[in-house]
Amino acid sequence: MNEPADTRTPAAGTAAGRSAEESGAPGRYRALVLATLGMTVNFWAWSLLNPLGPQYRELLGLSPFALSVAVAVPVLVGSLGRIPLGAATDRFGGRIVFAALSAVAILPVLFLALFDSYPALLAGGLVLGLAGASFAVGIPFVNAWFPPHQRGFALGVYGVGNAGTALSNFFTPRIWAAQGPVAPFLLVAALLALTAVAFIAVGRNAPGWQPATAPFWPRFRQAIGLRLSIDLAALYAITFGGFVAFGVYLPTYLRDTYELEVADAAARAAGFVVLATLTRPLGGWLADRRPPHHLIVGALAVVAVGAVVAAFGPHIALATVAFLAIAAALGLANGAIFALVGQRVPASQVGSVTGVVGAAGGLGGFLPPIVMGAVYQATDDYAIGLMLLSDVALAGLVYAAWRFGSRTASVAA
Repeated sequence: MNEPADTRTPAAGTAAGRSAEESGAPGRYRALVLATLGMTVNFWAWSLLNPLGPQYRELLGLSPFALSVAVAVPVLVGSLGRIPLGAATDRFGGRIVFAALSAVAILPVLFLALFDSYPALLAGGLVLGLAGASFAVGIPFVNAWFPPHQRGFALGVYGVGNAGTALSNFFTPRIWAAQGPVAPFLLVAALLALTAVAFIAVGRNAPGWQPATAPFWPRFRQAIGLRLSIDLAALYAITFGGFVAFGVYLPTYLRDTYELEVADAAARAAGFVVLATLTRPLGGWLADRRPPHHLIVGALAVVAVGAVVAAFGPHIALATVAFLAIAAALGLANGAIFALVGQRVPASQVGSVTGVVGAAGGLGGFLPPIVMGAVYQATDDYAIGLMLLSDVALAGLVYAAWRFGSRTASVAA
């Protein structure tokens, strides 16, 4: 299918085109910082249940499978929610959508502060998942502020907002233990309120940004009709899916496998998330300077080897090295993938394509925790689940080399 005529990157003579080709409008770094902080807070909210999994399992008497479902529900909703929210950002702009999303996310956070039954966890997690869709709001918001040769790095910096998962892993169980089970939820609700106010008060869309005028479904069909969308969605399902899966399930895995205390397991999981987050801007920066698919192929090779090492249940020191290597590789690959979005996707479709690719990544993180919980419940071991991860990484490696190795992948299908 040929690229639709109304989705071309703006011409150099237009206001949008000039903003894309110049060094960027004044205020672009303020917008980048605001979006990154907004994503950080929303991702903390999105990840509130993950580090508290062991407490809820003991408090409510949950099986490993039931717990894995509870922590995976927000991941599923956050994934699917990226499609409409990415399209909404193309239509209404990141300023309004980010403010509205942060305000809405306060409701499930306060609900979970008051109710701790298993049905409440599922119901609260269902709505809480919307906070994870903030990723698809910030990508087009940031992308519009920067010229093409800086977008890989800028979007990589925005990806540092993934650190909200690390903040949740590190602080949420400690606040729970020190101040009681309600305290972490009240803190996050307050931060979400500040985020919503900040976007209304000081946030603004890029000067060259133009709202998309076509209805949602035609724009969605155009987004999924781009060959590049499908390619990047498949790869992001593996790389970001792996990041989300480990961020969600690593505390439980470490406690079951190495009998660590809850706080220790959560802190180690936070280290995984921090490293993956910090290497993401590096991946974007490198992708601005060399073929991104080289970085993606190499990263997936590291993931495959690291998962095999971890599958044998080695000493915790070697397991730590393996997991940190996986974290760094996933961060580099994620940065490279969204550098390709910023570089090759028509400007008017960045939000819609981000929604599709981001949804695939989130869905990639939904199934692994459930598989890991089911495998552990059936075998009392995680080896099979980790070997499956290695197989999937190898499949992604072959796919990336095939689609991008011999030629530059075209945008149009």
